[in-house]
Amino acid sequence: MGFDGEVWYVRGTDGGEDIGEIAVAEADFPWLSGRFSAGRAYDAVEPLFTRELALMEDEDREAWEVVQAEIRRRVSMISPRGPVPEFLLHIQGDEAWFRWSDEAFEED
Repeated sequence: MGFDGEVWYVRGTDGGEDIGEIAVAEADFPWLSGRFSAGRAYDAVEPLFTRELALMEDEDREAWEVVQAEIRRRVSMISPRGPVPEFLLHIQGDEAWFRWSDEAFEED
């Protein structure tokens, strides 16, 4: 399945605010990456993505998981085929990379 050129949408979970869109430029299974174009609601969640990347670099897994949970609580993704139940999304400037699942992850 080719993903290059697809546009994936990032929306807020409260009312579907336009956080941005990702034009997929590369697929390196299981990751997709591309150009991120910020929408009007991006400023409200941008600090979460900045913090998430810093924690990942610092290898602070516990704090990173807290920030990831907040991202998933406030952000949704929509593929060209419809809503994405589970995802891991990183945004830095005008770049985004992510992986997703068509099924919700099981809670421990």
